[in-house]
Amino acid sequence: MKKAIYIITGVMASGKSTVAELLAAKMKRSVHLRGDVFRRMIVSGRSDMSAQPSDEAIRQLHLRYRLAADAAKTYYDSGFSVILQDNYYGKEIFRILAMLKDYPVHIIVLCPNVEIVKKREKMRGKAGYTGFAVEDLYADFMKETPKIGFWLDTSEQSPEQSVEEILLHFKGE
Repeated sequence: MKKAIYIITGVMASGKSTVAELLAAKMKRSVHLRGDVFRRMIVSGRSDMSAQPSDEAIRQLHLRYRLAADAAKTYYDSGFSVILQDNYYGKEIFRILAMLKDYPVHIIVLCPNVEIVKKREKMRGKAGYTGFAVEDLYADFMKETPKIGFWLDTSEQSPEQSVEEILLHFKGE
């Protein structure tokens, strides 16, 4: 894969963290940048996203995107490919693309079926769907997220198989 910023998105429990880490490990000079780390850095006054987010939660989400984009650009400018992994739902994908407009960016959307997402969510050590119904968030993501980039149904794939398919897809780019 050529040096670029690769955005990995998808619903919670779609495998973003695992696939991003494995993909970064396959590249010569790369960084796995977890957008959520910027949310977790807020020690006091954090407003988490919910089904009915507050204005402050949305403001903090956009701050998180801006910080992640700035970090991605800095790593890229320092010679690294960047695997930027976060939740970019619906038209929010255009927000991060605008922030990275002068950089080579490739979007990878992991989209296992909803039954697999529910199964993975139960197996995780963390709860990503607090206040959300898995089926509702999944349906909204699939309906509202623009069909741009490389969409990969990982329902029947191991994380390693998903990475191999991503590498194959971007081989000539």
